[in-house]
Amino acid sequence: MALSILTFLALLIVPAAVSAQTVNVYNWNDYIGETTLEDFSAETGLDVNYDVFESLELLEQKLFVGNSGYDVIVPTAQPTLARLIQAGALQTLDRTKIPNWDNLDTVLMQRIEATDPDNRHAAIYQWGTIGLGIVPEKITALLPDAPLGSFDLLFDPEVVSKLAPCGVTLLDSAIDTFPTVLNYLGLDPNSGDPADLAQAEALLQSVRPFIKNFVTGQTINNLAAGDTCVALAYSGDVLQAAARAEEANAAHTVTYVVPKEGVQIWFDVLAVPVDAPNPDAAHAFINFILRPEIMAEITNYVQYGNAVPASLPMVDDSIRTDPAVFPSIDAKRAMFSAQVVAPSVDRLRTRIWTRVVTGQ
Repeated sequence: MALSILTFLALLIVPAAVSAQTVNVYNWNDYIGETTLEDFSAETGLDVNYDVFESLELLEQKLFVGNSGYDVIVPTAQPTLARLIQAGALQTLDRTKIPNWDNLDTVLMQRIEATDPDNRHAAIYQWGTIGLGIVPEKITALLPDAPLGSFDLLFDPEVVSKLAPCGVTLLDSAIDTFPTVLNYLGLDPNSGDPADLAQAEALLQSVRPFIKNFVTGQTINNLAAGDTCVALAYSGDVLQAAARAEEANAAHTVTYVVPKEGVQIWFDVLAVPVDAPNPDAAHAFINFILRPEIMAEITNYVQYGNAVPASLPMVDDSIRTDPAVFPSIDAKRAMFSAQVVAPSVDRLRTRIWTRVVTGQ
C-alpha cells in the first residue's frame, strides 16, 4: 500500500526511551483514564511513554514495519489482532506475570478465541459498537421527519443531501466502514465478492458529495462542538462528545444511536509486540489495567464496556445502565463482527476507499 508522506513520517516515530524502567504504550486517542498512567507510575516506579493512533491502518503499518519500540499495543480483535498473530508479530503472554487475568469475563474472552486460540496473545481492554453519533436538533431543523434510528442518515443520498449543511462525517478507516456499508445493503459484512464491493462503492460514491470530512479521533470534538450533526463513530467517542457538550453548556445535545439495520461489535485488546523492548514492564502494565478499580476508572472516563465484571459495582450508574455502553440482548442479536479478509480483498477495499475519500 502506498503511504502518504505524513503516514511515512509517523511510522518513523518511535518511543524516545527504551530503558527497563519505561513501558512504551501505543493506544487509541482519548482511551485511558484521567490518572491511569500517573497512578501506574506512582505504584510501580515505571515511567510511561504514551503515544496514540487514530486508525487500525496506521497501527498495522507500524507493527508490520517492525522495531516499533512499543511494549503494549491496543489493536481491535478483528481484523488487526488476527493479522498480527498470523504474522508472528505478537508475544505469547506469560499469565504468571498477570495474576489479574483471573478477573476477565470468560464468556467475553471466548468471543475472541476464534481470533486468538486459547487467548494466548491478548486480553480484552474495552469493547463497544460502531453506530451513529447525531445532533438531533440540527438534524430535525433541516429534515423534520429524518429517520433518526436508521443508517439512512448516512447512506440514503436523498436524506444525506438535506443534512449536508450541518455536517456529515465518516470514519477515516476502510476496515471499520466497509462492514457497516455492506451490512446496510443486506450483504455479508465481510464479503470479498467484487460485485458486493462494487455495490458498496456505488453507495459511498452516491453520498460522497455530501460528506464533510473523513476523521476518527476528531469526531469527539466535532460532535461536541456541533460542527458535525451525523457521524459514523465508535460508541464511546459519541458518549464522550455528549459529556463534553453538556459540560460546555452547549445549545445542542449529542446522542448515540444503534440503527435498526444492526451495528458492528468490536473488542479492543491489550497485546505485546514480539520485539517489545521491555516485556516485563508490559506485563506489569497489563496486570495493572486488569485490576477492577482501575478498569472501572477507565470505563467511567471513556464510557466503553469492559471485560472485568468485578469493576461494574464501581462503574457509574449512568454508564452501567446505558444500553449504548452495555447493549440489551435484543440489540446484540443484530450485531456482527468484522473478520479478516484475504489480502486481495483488502487491496481492493483499499483502492475503493482511496477513490471514495479523494472523490474520484
